[in-house]
Amino acid sequence: MVMGRLNSEMTAIDRYLARLIAVPLFASLVIAAMLLVLDKMRRLFDFVATEGGPVSVVWRMLANLLPEYLSLGIPIGLMLGILLAFRKIAASSELDVLRAVGMSYGRMLRVPYGFAIGLALVNLAIVGFVQPYARYAYEGLRFELRSGALGASIKVGEFTRLGGRLTLRIEESRNEGRNLNGIFVRAESKDGTSIAATAKSGQFLATDDPDTIIFRLTNGVLIHDSPKFKSPRVLSFTSHDLPIDLPKIEAFRGRAGDEELTIPELAKVGKDQAIPVEKRNESRANFHFRMVEVAMMLLLPLLAVALAVPPKRSTSAIGVFISIVTVVAYHKVNQYAESMGALGKIDPIIALWVPFALFAGLIWWMFYTLAYVPGGQPIGAIDTLSAKAGASLRRTFARMRKN
Repeated sequence: MVMGRLNSEMTAIDRYLARLIAVPLFASLVIAAMLLVLDKMRRLFDFVATEGGPVSVVWRMLANLLPEYLSLGIPIGLMLGILLAFRKIAASSELDVLRAVGMSYGRMLRVPYGFAIGLALVNLAIVGFVQPYARYAYEGLRFELRSGALGASIKVGEFTRLGGRLTLRIEESRNEGRNLNGIFVRAESKDGTSIAATAKSGQFLATDDPDTIIFRLTNGVLIHDSPKFKSPRVLSFTSHDLPIDLPKIEAFRGRAGDEELTIPELAKVGKDQAIPVEKRNESRANFHFRMVEVAMMLLLPLLAVALAVPPKRSTSAIGVFISIVTVVAYHKVNQYAESMGALGKIDPIIALWVPFALFAGLIWWMFYTLAYVPGGQPIGAIDTLSAKAGASLRRTFARMRKN
């Protein structure tokens, strides 16, 4: 009966920790993804506007970038969720109560590791399978914008050449290109015949032939010239249909870059001796980079708890700052190691897994100091230096105000 009550209390504590972790975890994930999207959105709007593409393509491009942003935001969200939860129970002395009733740090890590393992599997699916296809789709949209497959080659207020024999200028475009005003168009044929027309308005219409569209002009003047005519013919019209042959658009390439290959495909390329060694090094480096980034997530609960508990009688949030700097710095180290491995200067296994082992050793030392060394505080020295620096800055600002 006593064991049943104890298990029930432990389950209640686990649910309490899960609620404390879940709120900042998902809030941090959403905020990080939104910040990354907003930063990219401005550049995508500039790019699409420069290429003259429809606004709707921006949202499609951002949707294809979301997996990449989630793969970056999930580790940060996991770290902050666990850290802020344990910092809250440490600041309110709940952590001391849990420790006093015999609940060890190892037992309290069950819930954080539940989140860590689940999110690590999600991140593995994203970076291993979803992100490569999304990246390929994103590059495909960029290609279509530049090639004109999305109608991006027709720009308002500029003379545009289509197919080498058609010149078009549009003064105004409304309703995303469905209503066009102030039109000039000149079409030439191989036999020397040419048609030049101005029209008040017009619109593009689809035909049964996917390589041809109809440009319907309204209320304009047309000049028809040919070597067979003594003089050009001029006529006014209320409606005139001008067939336009669409320019040939080169097909987009297949998936080829390392970022566009799934994890099994990277492993296959890295072992294929028929492929040049440079390509094999790039594939192996990218494979180990993805794997080490996912494996790093299993260390984050230990790091978060080690940085969450401030020294006694301290309310410093230096641990939050250190956690973000540590995760970002380690990610940059992995990126540098990947580039070294791709160039063949260092074996990718050594370049990426040796820093991981050092990072894991440092985290384990920090957690062991907190959990098993009496009075141990891994960030105690940093917290003291931070407090002294803050006090010094406050005194400096106080003297500046007096002067």
